[in-house]
Amino acid sequence: MKAWRVHQYGSPHEVLRLDDVDEPQPGAGELKIRVTSVTLNFNDLDGIHGRYKTVPRPVPYIPGMEVLGIVEECGPGADAWLGRRVVAIPAGAFGGYAEYVVAPAAMAFEMPAAMPEPEAAAIFMPFHLAWLALYERARVQRGETLLVHAGAGGAGSAALQLGVNAGARVFATAGSPEKTKLCLDLGAELAINYRDTDFVTAVLDATEGRGVDVAFDAVSGDVTLQTFKCMAFNGRHILAGFASGIEQEDEGLVPRPVLFGNFSLVGVCHAYVDDPVTFKSLTGGFNFPSHRDGEKLHAELLALFAAGKVRAVVGQEVAFAELPAALQAMEERRTIGRTVVRLSSG
Repeated sequence: MKAWRVHQYGSPHEVLRLDDVDEPQPGAGELKIRVTSVTLNFNDLDGIHGRYKTVPRPVPYIPGMEVLGIVEECGPGADAWLGRRVVAIPAGAFGGYAEYVVAPAAMAFEMPAAMPEPEAAAIFMPFHLAWLALYERARVQRGETLLVHAGAGGAGSAALQLGVNAGARVFATAGSPEKTKLCLDLGAELAINYRDTDFVTAVLDATEGRGVDVAFDAVSGDVTLQTFKCMAFNGRHILAGFASGIEQEDEGLVPRPVLFGNFSLVGVCHAYVDDPVTFKSLTGGFNFPSHRDGEKLHAELLALFAAGKVRAVVGQEVAFAELPAALQAMEERRTIGRTVVRLSSG
């Protein structure tokens, strides 16, 4: 099969090579998926640069942590998935930039056959993450104020829409007039171009000095520290990612602003496992929801899509041969929403 592989760490357009490699084979509880689309993620970039400590990979390896495709073979215990159209995170969160991939059934969810390919490919990670963050962890309520950073990105645009769906007043930050317009189109009450406006001042002005009840922060770094200044009493600051640099996940936060601010830090990590209790005992403290919980979330989410209450934001759709260039554009912050790479029509 054809696959894009990293042969040395560095920039995507320099280190990715299209190779012929053997097809992977599924083990117990795993699915072999013929990939029809792969969706690009910032964690893919971190792996390609060799800075992703959560799932480190020696070179050469195949990146890609989110795929859409058809299940063509099942390992023991997973026979019920055969022939289904699924979105999935591959085993180890890599291997997706290929014509075939193996994924745990616990990290796969069926997609409706009638849903267009780009939308079906773009939903899984951002909307599951945002749902877990806002509805499960932060428990956002109708009438509360929600600040969403990078509101024109994949996770940000999902969080923005789910916040609106929950009845919150949503403020969003973005880095260009085009992106702030998209945030407004998606339902934000206020869209702040952080390149020319201090978002802290704008948020405090919009809330008459009170601050926001919930902040969805998948950026980290200085953005996190600045957001502390505009949190309301009893607010919930969601730590959901490290788009400003994965190294931020190992850097400490000064407790003083959290202590004096009387708000909570809410950690969110998106993954599903068959048995959360056993997984926690094996990993020494990781807490992940069960696949059964994910199925309930997925069904409710698809109902929102079917009702037209939320939509996937696909900024561009490219051919498999254009994958390195598309990754480079994402790294340089030249993209909006999600980038879907097409391999076949399904």
